[in-house]
Amino acid sequence: MAIKAYRPITPAQRQKTTEDYDQITTKKPMKSLLKAKKQQAGKNNQGRITVRHRGGGVKRHYRLMTYNLPKDLTLTVEEIEYDPNRSARIARVKDQNGTYYYVLADTKMTKGTTFKTGDVEVEDSNRLPLENIPVGTFVYAIELTPGRGAQMVRAAGASAQLMAKENGYATLKMPSGEVRKVLASCEASIGTVSNLQHQNIKIGAAGRKRRKGIRPTVRGVVMNATDHPHGGGDGGRHGSGKAPRTPWGQLTLGYRTRHNKKTNKMIVRSRHEGKRK
Repeated sequence: MAIKAYRPITPAQRQKTTEDYDQITTKKPMKSLLKAKKQQAGKNNQGRITVRHRGGGVKRHYRLMTYNLPKDLTLTVEEIEYDPNRSARIARVKDQNGTYYYVLADTKMTKGTTFKTGDVEVEDSNRLPLENIPVGTFVYAIELTPGRGAQMVRAAGASAQLMAKENGYATLKMPSGEVRKVLASCEASIGTVSNLQHQNIKIGAAGRKRRKGIRPTVRGVVMNATDHPHGGGDGGRHGSGKAPRTPWGQLTLGYRTRHNKKTNKMIVRSRHEGKRK
């Protein structure tokens, strides 16, 4: 995959880059696997903003993804498609019974390739329990709870490495650098999620961001003191003179926001470990 640059005919196009769409084989999604998607604009059912800087954007349909494929299937890739709801490409696959599914595409999937699920051999794209996968293998679409479906490592270009297996647990090195344990009976797919160059795209133009449904962000230091803890001042270029915080006074840099103590025992090495002095 490569990054595609524009031949600039406007100032914005001088910096803008985009993905190449060579892996994609069709522009038309499968109608039976589509669902209407309502624009929530970052608001909850009371109309209050719960996620800032959302709204507008192009209309899109949601693709009904399958993250927990049944066992003992042999699936053939019919098409590789673009999905506006995620960074990765998706694959339209058909099983031996003629049933269609949408699954995450990996870097090895092309039109016509096949893969299997269940207790199968260790090959690209196959989906099987971690206990049957050799140590050192790169995997994606990993379950946290057996049978619940893939919840981890689903973004474009992501993969986790299986580091060890002992006492019914598999140790994984996650894309963030975190090393954590999951039950060895959890399933994962072998390979790396497609669209490797996604993180290297330069948006280049404000309108492109708006079409994604992302509205502008205003810095706290340019607000008035009544609007943000960083606001106010004499117009100089200095900061607020206090530790960075949210508009509601919550500390941000270096402040821990993870409070899920139940799963602390599963984390062998924090993703912040290398950053600590």
